[in-house]
Amino acid sequence: MEKLTDEILMAKVANGNLDVLKVLFERHHKHVFNFLHKMSGDRMLSEDITQEVFYKLMKYGASYNNGKFVSWLFTIARNSLNTHFRRVSNTTENIETIHHKILLEEEQEKDYSDLYFAINKLDASDRELVILSRFQEIKYDDLAEIIGSTPGAVKTKVSRALKKLKTIYLQNS
Repeated sequence: MEKLTDEILMAKVANGNLDVLKVLFERHHKHVFNFLHKMSGDRMLSEDITQEVFYKLMKYGASYNNGKFVSWLFTIARNSLNTHFRRVSNTTENIETIHHKILLEEEQEKDYSDLYFAINKLDASDRELVILSRFQEIKYDDLAEIIGSTPGAVKTKVSRALKKLKTIYLQNS
C-alpha cells in the first residue's frame, strides 16, 4: 500500500475504499498544514482546515477525475481557506489583512526569520504562489491547475512575486 502512487490511492478512495485515505493523510497532512499555516498565520485554524480538507477528500472522493492528486489536494486546501475567510469577512479578518496576525504571533515567539517576515509582507496571491512553488515544491503545471491558469503565466507570476519578495527582503535587511 505504501508503494502505490497518490493517484492510485485516491482512485481507491473514490471507489469507496476509505481505509487507504490514512496513507494519503500520513503522506500529505504536514504539507497541507504548513501551507495553510503560512497563509493564515493561525495554527489552530490551519489544523481545523487540514482536517476539513481530508474530510472533503473522503466526502467528495467520487469527484476525483484521475488527475494529479497533489494539484487536487492543494486546490481543496486553497478553496477551504478562502471559504473560511469569506465566511468571516463580516469580522475584521480576511486573507488580505491576516498577515499582521502572523507578524504578531512571530514576534511573540521571537523565532522568526527575515525571509518569513518578508513573505508575510507580500499580498495574499503572491504569498500563496511563493509558498506553493518554493516551500511546497509544487511544479508550475500543477500550480497552474490549482489556480486556474497556464504554466507560462504561473511561471511569470512566480517570477514577479519572487522579485517583489527580494525587494522587500533587501529593504528589511
